Parts: sequence; structure tokens; C-alpha cells
Amino acid sequence: MNNPAMTTFTIILTVVLYIISRKIWLKTQNALLAPLLLSTTAIILIFHYSGITFEQYKPGKAIMTFLLGPATVGLALPLYLNRSILRKSFVPILLGIICGSIATLTTAVVLAKMSGLDSVIVASIATKSITAPIAIEVARIIGGDPAIAVAFVVFTGTLGSMIGAGFLSLCRITNPVARGLAMGVTAHGQGTATILHEGQTQGAMAGVAMALAAVFTSFIAPFYITWLLK
Repeated sequence: MNNPAMTTFTIILTVVLYIISRKIWLKTQNALLAPLLLSTTAIILIFHYSGITFEQYKPGKAIMTFLLGPATVGLALPLYLNRSILRKSFVPILLGIICGSIATLTTAVVLAKMSGLDSVIVASIATKSITAPIAIEVARIIGGDPAIAVAFVVFTGTLGSMIGAGFLSLCRITNPVARGLAMGVTAHGQGTATILHEGQTQGAMAGVAMALAAVFTSFIAPFYITWLLK
């Protein structure tokens, strides 16, 4: 199979598996069958047994990764439709994002240090709740490993998308604004995509939280995390 054909095949395979996984999750609402986890597992198994290598998958992955930009911009639509909520509650929303960002940074570093992990791993874990591009740069600044940082970002987003909404319900948090903010701050893009299924308000607030938390964290993380590590 030539390169263009392989690229097309891997893109189609990824999209089809995600669609199937999403249908399964919507039907079962089982956290263990979250679309990203299920489709990723299926892709790994198919590639393992078919002999397709990661190098063959990379061109298709690059195209799909590029499309994340327009997809993220698409989150502006639910935000626009819910702009009145943002205007009315801007100060509480902003305070919630700031407190949530600081809390995720603090708990990640403190728990990692208490576990006796290496300082490089601790610094990498600290960036787990911000989007990957920013996590990579922050990890470099504070002495972490960008590859490890991205791994923890993906793991956090996957776990958050699996159990985040259920945990909020268990805590009896029903306010759509609060639910959206919590998912956006802690589980970034994956959490935003998941909570968007609940409603446009939740999705809009998660999008706001994801973006503002990333900006805020990029400013304070190099100083705050370095202080915590000491």
C-alpha cells in the first residue's frame, strides 16, 4: 500500500472507530467505554495485529492533529450563544478558573512529591491539566520532560472525560456553568468535548475554562511550580 493510500486508510480507520466508539458510549453511558479510550485501544490492537507501524500512521495523525485547530475554534459557537451568562457571571467564573488552576497545580505537585517521584517526573506531572502545546513549553521551563508531560496531559484528559461528569453528579453539582468550568479546568479539550454532550451551556463554559486556565497557568506555572518543587 503506497503512502497516500496508507494515510487515507489510517484517517478513515480512526474516524470510523471513533464514531463507533461514540455510539457505543452514548448507548451505554459506561465510563469504561469512553469514546477516546475505546477507539484508541481498538486502533492499537488493529495496528499491532496488522503490522501497521506508528511511522505509517504519523502522516494521517498530522492531518487530524492540524484539524484540531478549526475544531477548537468551533467551540466559539456555543460560547456566543451563551454570552449573556458569561457577561453576567464573569467575575465568579474568572475566580473559579483561577482557583481551579492553582488547585490542580498544587495537588499534582504535592501528591507527586509525597510519592517520592523523581523531580523531573514531578515537574512533568504538574502540567497535566493544561493543553498539550502549553504543557510542553512549561515543562521545558521548569525542568520537566515534554514527552512525559504530554503523556500525563492525555491521561488526565482521558480520565476526566471518563469519570468527570459522573463525579460531579455524585457530588450533587448540577449547575451547568459549574459543571462546564470544572471539566474545562481539569480535563481540558477531552473534558470539554464530553461535557458538550450535556448541553451548550456546559460546553461553552468548559471552552472558556480550558482557554483561560491555559493562559493563566502559562503565566504562573514557571514561578509557582518552581516554588512548590523547592
